[in-house]
Amino acid sequence: MKKWLIMLLTVMLGLLGLAGCSNGETTSGDAKDDKVEITYGVWGKAQVPVINDVIKLFNEKHPNIKVKVELTPYGQYFQKLETAATGGAMPDVLWMNGPHIAQYAEGKVIIPLNDLIKKDNYSLDNYPKSLVDLYTVDGKVYGIPKDFDTTGLFYNKKIFDEAGIPYPDDTWDWNKLKEVAEKLTNKDKGIWGFGAMMENQGGYYDLIWQNGGHILSKDGKQVGFDTPEAIEALKYNISFIKEGLSPTLAQMTETAASELFISGKLAMKLDGSYMVPDYRVNPDIDVTIPPKGKNRAVSIHGLSNVIAANTKHKDAAWTFVKFLGSKEVAEEFAKSGVVIPAYNGSQDMWLKSVPNMNLQVFIDALEYSNPLPSVKSTGEIWQYETDVLKKAWAGEESVEDAVKELSKKANEALSKN
Repeated sequence: MKKWLIMLLTVMLGLLGLAGCSNGETTSGDAKDDKVEITYGVWGKAQVPVINDVIKLFNEKHPNIKVKVELTPYGQYFQKLETAATGGAMPDVLWMNGPHIAQYAEGKVIIPLNDLIKKDNYSLDNYPKSLVDLYTVDGKVYGIPKDFDTTGLFYNKKIFDEAGIPYPDDTWDWNKLKEVAEKLTNKDKGIWGFGAMMENQGGYYDLIWQNGGHILSKDGKQVGFDTPEAIEALKYNISFIKEGLSPTLAQMTETAASELFISGKLAMKLDGSYMVPDYRVNPDIDVTIPPKGKNRAVSIHGLSNVIAANTKHKDAAWTFVKFLGSKEVAEEFAKSGVVIPAYNGSQDMWLKSVPNMNLQVFIDALEYSNPLPSVKSTGEIWQYETDVLKKAWAGEESVEDAVKELSKKANEALSKN
């Protein structure tokens, strides 16, 4: 009987040992002598070349970990993730943005990194606190900051020169923007003075903040789209289309506003620093500080690298995420000019990446920036914005009626948080 009990205890202890190995701290395929392959989900095509260079650097230090990049256009990215999460097929490491972090964290689709950070004594002081806070949900850190972006007023110097008009500067306000847009609009040449895009980040969010309005109440229970300040800001944006100073929504859907701008069909447009890689191909394009409304304000956002909860290679994924968050990688992205790296001290190198553009305006914008709202239902609200506001942009519905419908739907979504 004693011998039988000893054998039984031995088997039970063995099973407990196996269970301990399957708790996610040490996963299959992560042994030092084994080769593993992890996937890296991203959506920025312009960043793929530098990502591939970064992976080469990573493999010099970690030859046993192969990284496969999975590129998905942003328009399909989160839809694809939802399907992948349901089927347990998420990329091991992936990009995450602020508007979706709460949803994916609370849904346990991605893992908190606190224990891993503590185990390796990994410092988060290397990144702006606002970005670390953005990816912290209920006191747990879910993402290591990768980059950040703010807004500037891009303009075509050639169009200004031909019209004999001085370039925009920090003295401009909303009235000046409209005045110059009128002068630069030339129907004979097919040139519009301004591109009034229907985009929240780098678009109507910025204008609402500049007009003293808000996107989300401080308690996170109501949106501010139906306030007088927001309505006035939206009307100002759409007025460029109504007055023929901007392409219509249909025209900017048929041919992206960015393409119209690069080809010299738009004189000016508000946009984020993430568009620098696209716009630098035209040497006539430069950027300056956005015009001021009642306040000077722009949006700020940034991406982070997160780890999927269903990864079979947690240790390898964390090793890769740590490397992605290093100064070495930040400098690679800075030299490429594709994004402003989040790692403190690496931004100066980014400023030199495109010497013919005044990129300093994006760094200066940190002083008057507003973080994009991040709640569990942000993604749902963004979809409502797209579905409803396009009626106002297309002239099918008044701004007042559109924001009334939008606010009702958005507030219902917030009530479920």
